[in-house]
Amino acid sequence: MSLGIVFKGAEGIVLAADSRVTLTGQLAQKGPGGELLVIPASYDNATKLLKVKGQDHVGAVTYGLGAIGQEAPRTAHSFISELEAELKNSKRIKVGEFAKKFGEFFLGKWEELMPNNVAVPDMVFLIGGYDENEPYGRVFEVTIPSNPKPKEWHPKSFGAVWGGQTEFVDRLIQGYDRRLPELAKQSCGLSSDQESGLTNAVSQLNLPIPYPFLPLQDCVDLAIFLIRATITLQKWQVGIRGVGGAIDVATITKTTGFVAVQQKTVRGESFLSEESYG
Repeated sequence: MSLGIVFKGAEGIVLAADSRVTLTGQLAQKGPGGELLVIPASYDNATKLLKVKGQDHVGAVTYGLGAIGQEAPRTAHSFISELEAELKNSKRIKVGEFAKKFGEFFLGKWEELMPNNVAVPDMVFLIGGYDENEPYGRVFEVTIPSNPKPKEWHPKSFGAVWGGQTEFVDRLIQGYDRRLPELAKQSCGLSSDQESGLTNAVSQLNLPIPYPFLPLQDCVDLAIFLIRATITLQKWQVGIRGVGGAIDVATITKTTGFVAVQQKTVRGESFLSEESYG
């Protein structure tokens, strides 16, 4: 599932994501109730913070489905070089147009590599960046395959957007789990109007963060905290522990563009002593 977070602040955009990808497989033997046992396997080195070469004022994070393809699944990051090839002769693209091209590209890969009848979650991208000569950034969401048309977040304001395994971030920032209104509707027999009223009422529990005044460093610190808190709390959780590994973070500002604040690298065993090899 993962966890991706994007902050739109007055000083810049912050993109952050964990590094875990979780695969599930069914074992041949059955459980005590006759059901097939489903075993999750996690890998902690996926790259979910995405940058397209040549477009230096825009970036993305991804969450949801970890890979496209059934026989030979590929992560979103593995496709970026192909997108770069398509855009190599393009000058600086506006963020909204970039999000549109991004969505069209990944929808094409989905239609090419995924069976029509497969029931899997969407692959979601949060795309942030700066248009040339504009004072503030823009943030878009692209959902593959269900809604590839870019949806803009906070077009006339500042704030955060997050997705994936969000239950802990929801409770910390919103004050309640986003599943609460629907659960209350089902258990208490609420009408649609009553459900809307409940949603409006519990919105008062939101953590009062002054996003328009939050410095870029504070946006970075808060993004890291929220992902780290989720990783830590999931250590004691019964269920899919889908958030883990290194936390990759980048900022995008009007003047400097995309800058990696912290990002994992491929490494060998040089940090081990010779005795470690036995």
